[in-house]
Amino acid sequence: MNPNASPRALWAQAFRQRSIWLRAVRLGLSVGFLQAVVNQGDHWMSGSVDGTVLLKSIVSPLIGFALVLVSAAETWVQRSAEPLAA
Repeated sequence: MNPNASPRALWAQAFRQRSIWLRAVRLGLSVGFLQAVVNQGDHWMSGSVDGTVLLKSIVSPLIGFALVLVSAAETWVQRSAEPLAA
């Protein structure tokens, strides 16, 4: 990678990396699903699922996915911008 590339170009390259997306899917969705179980599981178990609980159950994994996606891309950008060690 070109350490002199613009930050915007590095971010664009990061979001084209398959490994970035796979990490976000594996970690982000699984952690987000676990978070939804912890936060809304009691509603699911009691059968009192309404629109709000359903929305929170869907949004939680998406938030986890987005956080891991941006974090993995940031790591890729930082590593790509560093000069290679001799």
